[in-house]
Amino acid sequence: MPAVFDIPLTVRFRGTDRRRGMIWRGEAGWAEFSPFEDYSPAECLPWWRAAQEAANLGFPKPVRQTVPVNGIVPAVGPDQAAALVARSGGCRTIKVKVAEPGQTAAQEVNRVAAVRAALGPTGKIRIDANGAWDVDTAVSRIAALNKAAGGLEYAEQPCCSARELAQVRRRGGVPIAADESIRRAADPFLVKRLEAADLVVLKVQPLGGVRACVELAERLGLPVVVSSAVETSIGLAMGVALAAALPRLDFACGLGTGQLLSGDLTADRLVVSDAVLPVRQASPDPRLIRRYAAAPEVERRWRERLDQVRRLAEANGGAS
Repeated sequence: MPAVFDIPLTVRFRGTDRRRGMIWRGEAGWAEFSPFEDYSPAECLPWWRAAQEAANLGFPKPVRQTVPVNGIVPAVGPDQAAALVARSGGCRTIKVKVAEPGQTAAQEVNRVAAVRAALGPTGKIRIDANGAWDVDTAVSRIAALNKAAGGLEYAEQPCCSARELAQVRRRGGVPIAADESIRRAADPFLVKRLEAADLVVLKVQPLGGVRACVELAERLGLPVVVSSAVETSIGLAMGVALAAALPRLDFACGLGTGQLLSGDLTADRLVVSDAVLPVRQASPDPRLIRRYAAAPEVERRWRERLDQVRRLAEANGGAS
């Protein structure tokens, strides 16, 4: 029977201070189902497919035994940003969240400058705006943040649409990565046709599983950064499996999000060490499942949500 978890975050992320979801075991191993709580049943369907793959099929054979990882700095102040760099497990690449509602351009510049100071001159910095800017704002903000960083590795999803990304890419000197324009788009290949991005960010759960992501990466033909959806170690293992299966992996992966959770469901957490994660599955500890068990009302909502998605999967031909 699936277990519902509720784990506090160490910092606010996507407007919440908790991470919730479900885990269960199948014939092939453990799976996590943790779509964000504002997602509709239709948006949750690929997350369900990914969980079914993990539980019932397992993952493709890995071509590497460790995966390079970047650290992550949410929309926090400079002091906390520097502290997160120090606790990132030796990561020499840091992704900095920007475009937080209510924050100023100066706050973003100060955050990025603090990361540069903490990281030193040779580390890499990338930013992520989650599609929040219009084209002119994106061009202006990226230029300022590129200067504060002493050079950005890339800017992730500065605008919402693929057409806007293409405009920013033509006007700016910083490489552009597409995330939401792939995983939340009706046509993920528009990014390629418009030459809107230099690389793509792929996340296992939102895109329907490891095999679906491998196929998508092959069809897009662009360099890939594998990223997480702020999962427990159960979900992170699914992302690690994707990064391990890709023929090429030219960038550090956004799988170091374990530091954003105050706890985990596994005693042997997938923790970044020397800027890498090991390629392995993860199994929960029954004591931790009990410790982070959701309150009855939260559990009821998630079980109802899972039932809705299952029914939708059946209506779509038993998607699994």
